[in-house]
Amino acid sequence: MLAVLQRVRQARVEIGGETVGAIGQGLMVLVCAEKGDTEKEAERLLARLLKLRIFSDAEGKMNLSLQDVAGGLLLVSQFTLAADTRSGNRPGFSAAAAPDDGRRLYDQLVVLARAAHPVVETGRFGADMQVHLVNDGPVTIPLTVRPPAAAA
Repeated sequence: MLAVLQRVRQARVEIGGETVGAIGQGLMVLVCAEKGDTEKEAERLLARLLKLRIFSDAEGKMNLSLQDVAGGLLLVSQFTLAADTRSGNRPGFSAAAAPDDGRRLYDQLVVLARAAHPVVETGRFGADMQVHLVNDGPVTIPLTVRPPAAAA
């Protein structure tokens, strides 16, 4: 699975002018399932999101995790993270999971996140969303969790 996480002071997702998910301080995460991804990758991705030490401690060092700061987690599906831009001017998306698989893995990630963390908000899979955020830092980090066979 692919993710781009942004440390935020606040973030929200709107669909048709209606806010469907919003957090204060925390992580806004764009998520993409790729072909071959399973529930195991969703589990590993969530563990990384919750424990990655990218929040500042009292001395200004990035030593605290999302769990340490009790921040919000906003999960937004975005298949375009799988874009292949190696040739031509139009990205290809053949590495992205099929829509049904992508939805299933995104939904699984959300279920796991809600069971493990107190503040989890989402966008809506496949919707035309507007994402608003105040990036804190700015801190933006790409994160990739591959199936064991693909990791080699």
